[in-house]
Amino acid sequence: MNIRAKVYGGAVASEEPILKAKQPKGAKSDSLQSVALTRNARRAANGRGEDRHRLTDERATVTWNKSKIEVELLNLSGGGAMISGDFQPLMWDRVELHLGTNGMIECAVRWIRDGRIGLEFAHETRLDWPSDQVATVLRHVIERTFPHIAFPVSAEKPEPEPVHDADDEHRVAKRHPLIWNGQLHHDYQSDDIRVRNISATGAMIETKAKVRVGAEPLLELSEEVQMAATVEWAVGDQVGLRFHQPFDLNKLTESRPKVATADWTPPAYLDIDRQGTKDQWGRLTVAELQRELEGFLRH
Repeated sequence: MNIRAKVYGGAVASEEPILKAKQPKGAKSDSLQSVALTRNARRAANGRGEDRHRLTDERATVTWNKSKIEVELLNLSGGGAMISGDFQPLMWDRVELHLGTNGMIECAVRWIRDGRIGLEFAHETRLDWPSDQVATVLRHVIERTFPHIAFPVSAEKPEPEPVHDADDEHRVAKRHPLIWNGQLHHDYQSDDIRVRNISATGAMIETKAKVRVGAEPLLELSEEVQMAATVEWAVGDQVGLRFHQPFDLNKLTESRPKVATADWTPPAYLDIDRQGTKDQWGRLTVAELQRELEGFLRH
């Protein structure tokens, strides 16, 4: 095609258009009904753009040393955040980042530079229930999902019962290595998600898809575990959901979580040099979790 001829004349545009009109797949001439939308179609590309994680005038709250501090949220994506605020944590300090309803993420400080702080998110899915309920459900999940890890049968002489304090009980709830994934069905499409935290009233999920605040999607963790919800907020890759009906923690035993791995790749803006560093989260393996649960449930 001669572009110069198109501009200055010498060719008939209708015979050879510069941009040919695209026809939707499966469409027939003069028939709007021939274009079908499929609910299970997945988003093939990220529609938010490359700078969707860079935030402007976004505020959040962090809990550090038992104090709540308002911070500016500069960047937020899968696995980490960059914040700026009036506090001075140390490297590897634990910080809780609060984004909204059901939007609490446990974080560790990975770098501090020019008044900005890089946070790495905890890897496991946080289960916001009393520790005894979480321990029971985790045991059932291990028995169902990891059958090669067997809980020992009680011996003839019972072992001395371990002494637990409040910190021990809290650790059972937080230190498991399991991550629940699923799908979010919304706006005539389905997108893969990971569950950051979940409670009886709602959840925070992570997804690269664009999700509308006010939408009423279906969160699916398995064929047996599905919850209708309303999107209450969305920041970066994180989305807050409010369930229409209370969620029963025991249903998590009907879905199969994955085990968090140590080879997590941080987002570029965290700029972490992982050489010579070790995993500082103190995360348990599945076998270690099984042994800890065994002692906890005997108490």
